Amino acid sequence: MSNKKKCLMIGGGGMAGAWIRQFYPRFNDRHEIVALVDINTDILHDSGDFLGLPRSRRYTDMASAFGEVEADYCTIVIPPAVHRDAVMQAVEHKLDILSEKPIADTWPACVDIYRAVTETGLKMHVIQNYRYSSRMLTMRQVLRDGELGQINHIQGRFAADYRKYGAWGAFRYEIPHTLLVEGAVHHFDMMRNLSGGDCKTIAGWEWNRPWSTFQGDCCAMYVMDMTNGVKAAYEGSCLGAAEQNSWHREYYRAECEEGAVAIGSDGVTRMYRHTPGKGMHVEDVSPVVPEYDGHQWQINEFLEWIDGGPAPDTRLEHNIRSVAMVFAAIEASCSSRSVDVEEMVGRVTDPV
Repeated sequence: MSNKKKCLMIGGGGMAGAWIRQFYPRFNDRHEIVALVDINTDILHDSGDFLGLPRSRRYTDMASAFGEVEADYCTIVIPPAVHRDAVMQAVEHKLDILSEKPIADTWPACVDIYRAVTETGLKMHVIQNYRYSSRMLTMRQVLRDGELGQINHIQGRFAADYRKYGAWGAFRYEIPHTLLVEGAVHHFDMMRNLSGGDCKTIAGWEWNRPWSTFQGDCCAMYVMDMTNGVKAAYEGSCLGAAEQNSWHREYYRAECEEGAVAIGSDGVTRMYRHTPGKGMHVEDVSPVVPEYDGHQWQINEFLEWIDGGPAPDTRLEHNIRSVAMVFAAIEASCSSRSVDVEEMVGRVTDPV
């Protein structure tokens, strides 16, 4: 890399704190956080001290930071409801963008972001770190190698015991469409990642139950028709009171021409083949061990991209197809009808 890239960090606590303390330090020879924004002064100074930033480069006002700081790009790790505000500031000041998912918390905000970024020719990379864990890279490799033939259908399951208020972060108990916006955006993206296709149509429901402490819908069940003919089904619950398939323990199964491949809570990828008269053969798959994992995989991709390298798979122009599934799923639930995701995306991405 020709020189260190200068980063304006938007967010200092929670997940942003993990970026500052865990994800980014490995790349200190390739980038530098030159300023930090957080509305909470305690968090701002705690993370600012960790980074060794002068007080003059610690901001509670995002607009002031964008206006005063010289940077190559910004990293956005704040609640989705304010992603649009941050991206519009980045666009105004011509900064490339590395952002946590989802693109935004509403479809109109996602559309505004897409148009603003693409019209100015800026680069925006959206984090979908679950694609790049060892467990999911291993399962994806089995499917892409073609050893089991073509994919027939894919099943995904997420179940987490978030019944106690605050167990998944208090703000998630107060927002609408909790599971879809904060969780299923990962799982729907994984369906695209594993199937190798985009979502053509989606149908199903999101809902809540009387014993829930969530204000918004926290359970979901959907079926998807992918553009390559693969079918997919998703089951999600934040009220999981039995077997847990929470983060990095989700269950995925792909049924194929010559067998199946699955991964569950134990993290082991297994292939299953049935032979008439001989029964079932089960084989553990040796895990893929990447140089970079999860968030760090995507930070590496982004730094290479803005330095002239290849465009990553979850850049804005592609990730719009994952987040569209979320908002199409909301519409499908409200209408009890199948929603055409391809048409929805096309209205945004196709030239007028």
